[in-house]
Amino acid sequence: MTTNPEHPQQPTGAVPPPPAAGYGQPGAVPPPPAQGYGAPQGGYPPAGYGAPGVGAPLNDSDQRMWAIFAHVGGIITYFVAPLVIWLVFKGRGQFVEDQSKEALNWHITLVIAYVVGFITSFIVIGFVLIFVAALAQLIFGILAAVAASSNQYYRYPVALRLIK
Repeated sequence: MTTNPEHPQQPTGAVPPPPAAGYGQPGAVPPPPAQGYGAPQGGYPPAGYGAPGVGAPLNDSDQRMWAIFAHVGGIITYFVAPLVIWLVFKGRGQFVEDQSKEALNWHITLVIAYVVGFITSFIVIGFVLIFVAALAQLIFGILAAVAASSNQYYRYPVALRLIK
């Protein structure tokens, strides 16, 4: 059996004995509670959260921001961005829920217009319909985003109200 040169009485590879009065030992003093960044704040769920499965209610500026993203995101991704925003923030704020549903309905209507335009593109009317739908998507999307930025409810003029 070899011995450790620093501790001649302890063989190499042996486990050292536990400290006399450490944390978890009888008579030990527990560590102080965590403070500052990363410290736990209360129990579960954190304060301010609503019903189980629903996130914290959004404040007015966050609702306005997500409503703007729903309208502008629809210009880029058609109905995907408004759908995701509506599903994620449903129940967390009336304004963002209403405006994301409105943007979703508008962009579903536009997808229908694009499909009809594509099908009828063998005649000139299809190309005109696609052009008019793209122009309406851009103009009304910007108007809706501007209205949402000033906390106003916006209604698209010719949207099918499929999602209620």
